[in-house]
Amino acid sequence: MPVTHDPTEVTAVLDALDDAWERGDADAYGELFTEDATYTTYVGTQYRGRRDIVESHRALFGRFLKGTRLAGEIVDVRFLTPDVAVVTGRGDTYKGRAPRKLDKVQTTTLVREGDGRWRIAAFHNTKRRPLLEAVGFRAAPGTVPGGRR
Repeated sequence: MPVTHDPTEVTAVLDALDDAWERGDADAYGELFTEDATYTTYVGTQYRGRRDIVESHRALFGRFLKGTRLAGEIVDVRFLTPDVAVVTGRGDTYKGRAPRKLDKVQTTTLVREGDGRWRIAAFHNTKRRPLLEAVGFRAAPGTVPGGRR
């Protein structure tokens, strides 16, 4: 299989993730992760391994997240090696209408496994706090990303 740096192969995994979420299919959702993946929620809960991710999402899809969808946008796809990609994005869950503002920042690390399939090895979801961020930037301007002032 030829080695490429094609971001569409990586973003296709995230599209499949969205589709499995919308169907509430924990097994299909978990299949997109490596066996030893880590999954950190915005409240700090960390799941380890595909089985843990599947079972936690089975419970979530059956209750708190039942009928929800994912809204998201990809900000950046960066290949660390031909077989490792880091995707930075914004996202949120919703019912009904999609949110106008996406208040979570997400980092997803994907690896191409031996069978050629891209899978998620690590996912981290953080809730963005724009007001606290602005206060911090005002108090310490040197912390503004990219030196923008």
